[in-house]
Amino acid sequence: MYKGKTFIISGPSGVGKSTVLKELFQDRDDLYFSVSATTRAPRPGEEHGVHYYFITKDEFKTNIENHAMLEYAEYCDNFYGTPKKFVDVAMEQGKDVVLDIEVQGALQVVHKRPDVVRIFIAPPSWQGLSNLVLDVQPGNEKVQKRLVRAKVELQTANTYDYFVINDTVERAVREINAIMLAEHCKPAERMAILSE
Repeated sequence: MYKGKTFIISGPSGVGKSTVLKELFQDRDDLYFSVSATTRAPRPGEEHGVHYYFITKDEFKTNIENHAMLEYAEYCDNFYGTPKKFVDVAMEQGKDVVLDIEVQGALQVVHKRPDVVRIFIAPPSWQGLSNLVLDVQPGNEKVQKRLVRAKVELQTANTYDYFVINDTVERAVREINAIMLAEHCKPAERMAILSE
């Protein structure tokens, strides 16, 4: 059995990542979705180990000191990050791991694991994303900040390995599946299977 790979999925808020990922996981049992850890309190309906791993700040800081996090960030006085052990276990089981993280977190992961595959999901047009975000809450200051952040994130897209345009969910999922398959067809992996 070959080892799984890690795939990072990034893209601006409002681009439809959650919808694409839900569809991607629909008929595949060979994928593992990496659940993040956080120090914030659970919101109503959130479950430990499903939506997040809810841990204390002391636990999180210990994980940082022990290099047990693939990436992490502090936001609004809480920590968020990707625990390394769950990713490693899934990969050893031959599952491909999907991390839904923003561009700064992706850079941290690449620094620690250069073999990760980064996929950027983009809107079909800037105007389309802008309209979508503004339709939710026109004139809202937070929405304006999201658009500024989206523009910055789009400028980093050329540093990713692949670029998927989410004009339809079906096409985006088809492209991501094709990327995952192609990554497993590289000579280094196939030759290793033959030599066993």
